[in-house]
Amino acid sequence: MTRTALAIHGGAGTIAKEQMTPLREKDYRAALELALRRGHAILEKGGPALDAVEAAIRALEDSPLFNAGRGSVFNADGQHEMDASLMNGSDLRAGAIASVQNVKNPISLARRVMDHSSHVLISGNGAFEFAHKQKVELEDDEYFFDELRYQQWKEMEGTDNYQLDHSDDEKEKKFGTVGAVALDASGHLAAGTSTGGMTNKKWQRIGDSPIIGAGTYANDASCAVSCTGHGESFIRAVAAFDVHALMSYRGLSLQEAVRVVVHEKLPPLDGDGGLIAIDLEGNIVLDFNCTGMYRGQVGPDGAFLTDIFR
Repeated sequence: MTRTALAIHGGAGTIAKEQMTPLREKDYRAALELALRRGHAILEKGGPALDAVEAAIRALEDSPLFNAGRGSVFNADGQHEMDASLMNGSDLRAGAIASVQNVKNPISLARRVMDHSSHVLISGNGAFEFAHKQKVELEDDEYFFDELRYQQWKEMEGTDNYQLDHSDDEKEKKFGTVGAVALDASGHLAAGTSTGGMTNKKWQRIGDSPIIGAGTYANDASCAVSCTGHGESFIRAVAAFDVHALMSYRGLSLQEAVRVVVHEKLPPLDGDGGLIAIDLEGNIVLDFNCTGMYRGQVGPDGAFLTDIFR
């Protein structure tokens, strides 16, 4: 029986350490640990990696601290458009949704696309119609309202500017995607990612999070990966798949493959951010090319670890 492992992230970017109060850091770490415990409880009982990934991401989506689900940022119309995807490493099944509104847990709708449709990615009104048909939990606009997110949007309302998620301090810029990767007791891998995208985004812009191979990838032959960063750059780099490719085609270790993608391939494309990854041995790598990434892990030793800065 394989020893299990799980890793999560809550976004990466230019996170100003001097702005992180002890209370605020405590809140972030508590939210990360809750997500870890939700996912790990499934793995401990012998449950599948896919279920653990979904459970961990649902916990992050339920927190207003992260730009996904409840904490999603406002688009140019003052609404919330959410994207999510997940992938199963054993059979390469995947499900994804983009530009959906009022869905409490987008990652679970992506799971329904995987399990109850013949598609991989559905979007917009079609995805919302599918959500109704699947009877997933919906919430009204008030549930997703956050004063800080609202003020971020009001600063840019009516302009052509957009902004990656950040805090109330202008020096602090973070990419608020959430994600999880897991290895279960049967030796199978899974990955998932969820986001609210960019503040003041227009034209139903879609980033890397719902795109299999860009923001999310899992393959039992190598690894499971979830990305967070400037979505356009991660799409062009096919970042998540590239970690798998470097391992499968060049024989690199997980740590070296992640290093190449994060520190060599993404920076020339203005690819600020990071990713989390796990392999079949339970090795976990959480790497980023910016000042911080909200992250956590529980490895085969069963120790729960959370961190923000390098």
